[in-house]
Amino acid sequence: MGEGRLTVRKAWIVAGAAVAVGLSFVMLLVVGVYIVAGNLAGGVGGASKALAKGAVPAAYADIVRKWGNLCPAINPALLAAQLYQESGFNPKAQSAAAAQGIAQFIPGTWATHGIDGDGDGDRDVWDPKDAIPSAASYDCKLASYVKDVPGDATKNMLASYNAGAYAVIKYGGVPPYKETQNYVKIITTLEESFAAPVSRVDPSKQAAGAIYYAQKKLGTPYLWGGEGSAADGGRFDCSGLTQAAYDTVGITLPRVANDQWNAGPHPDRDELLPGDLVFFSDDLGNSRAIRHVGIYVGGGYMIDAPRTGAVIRFDPIDTPDYFGATRVTEDGAKALPTTV
Repeated sequence: MGEGRLTVRKAWIVAGAAVAVGLSFVMLLVVGVYIVAGNLAGGVGGASKALAKGAVPAAYADIVRKWGNLCPAINPALLAAQLYQESGFNPKAQSAAAAQGIAQFIPGTWATHGIDGDGDGDRDVWDPKDAIPSAASYDCKLASYVKDVPGDATKNMLASYNAGAYAVIKYGGVPPYKETQNYVKIITTLEESFAAPVSRVDPSKQAAGAIYYAQKKLGTPYLWGGEGSAADGGRFDCSGLTQAAYDTVGITLPRVANDQWNAGPHPDRDELLPGDLVFFSDDLGNSRAIRHVGIYVGGGYMIDAPRTGAVIRFDPIDTPDYFGATRVTEDGAKALPTTV
């Protein structure tokens, strides 16, 4: 949400040349983004799965990097995706099924597979220094059980995590269970949102529609918690605007900015395309601390709902609190947990 937007975005930038320039280039971009999308389609390459900047809270980043390389079936981005899907990086998480901690081990599994990751003499499911290494160790153990099964080793490992190694062995790969197939797709999709980009990322086909919606809302007053409903008087906060914009093109985003960050892969600053979501934070090392989001329109500007007392407008993105960007994908949005 956008309350507390940094005051470094001077009012004169918006009131003056930015609006005049912005209105002209946005209308072009709404059409031109489709051309750009066509030109860049198929431009993804490389297999690196290093963590994206700030993808994991700083307290856990080094642990995830270290243990995410424990065996060939996993990598730091995949391990981060699992932790996010399980608990949203909450070390105190506890489910109704008695799953505990940041990695959501049930007591029986922890008793068998929990390890003393930090070497302090105990195995504590509530301590991420034990739980994260245990999650990686458990993944690798499952991978070893199905190492001779044909197909993708990582997908077979994930299927084993969900359905058991016996089912993967029986079916010679990911079993034909809808729940298991969905779990494998969710984690491998989320993996891309935690991975550092190594080349251009495919553009979103829905980007132009999202921009078109947002630019029609220019001048609308900001409302904390606003989602554009009649009860809100058609007003929005920052993540309410981005959520509504992508909803018009059939993509359902989470409600708050720091969860919207995980709705797709992360292009570098010099690879931004119109329609990318751009994010801002006071803690540039932690995506969970993101507190503002806008829709990039090109030329270094975004459309955003900045703060109480302001209106939806064009703002520059190159400020000290710029965190990064997400190229929203339909699969990426669908993969996000409903609660984290």
